[in-house]
Amino acid sequence: MKSVPRGDSTSAVEITNISPLGFWLFIDGREVFAAFEHFPWFRNATVGDLLRVERPSPHHLNWPTLDIDLAVDSLDHPDRYPLVSRAQPGTGPGPSAGVRERTSGNRAKRARRTG
Repeated sequence: MKSVPRGDSTSAVEITNISPLGFWLFIDGREVFAAFEHFPWFRNATVGDLLRVERPSPHHLNWPTLDIDLAVDSLDHPDRYPLVSRAQPGTGPGPSAGVRERTSGNRAKRARRTG
């Protein structure tokens, strides 16, 4: 009797643990830690939103309810993906809370004058 050929691997991702410092993902047969220090957008996410992770491709993770996308490689090498966060306690998650925009000196001065 001959077996049916194997299908394409659909490598899933799963959140296995959450701590005050970050969370662990089970991906590609191993567990990886994502520290909030390197991934600040997740710090104020609800457990439910954090657990809703998808893997649309082998190199891409997505949290649709948080509007966050990550390269899988960034979990092993966060230093290769330097992002400066301006996320503050009490702010919502998402890329807009985690990416610092360059501001010209004039815009910053105007903001100080008006604010």
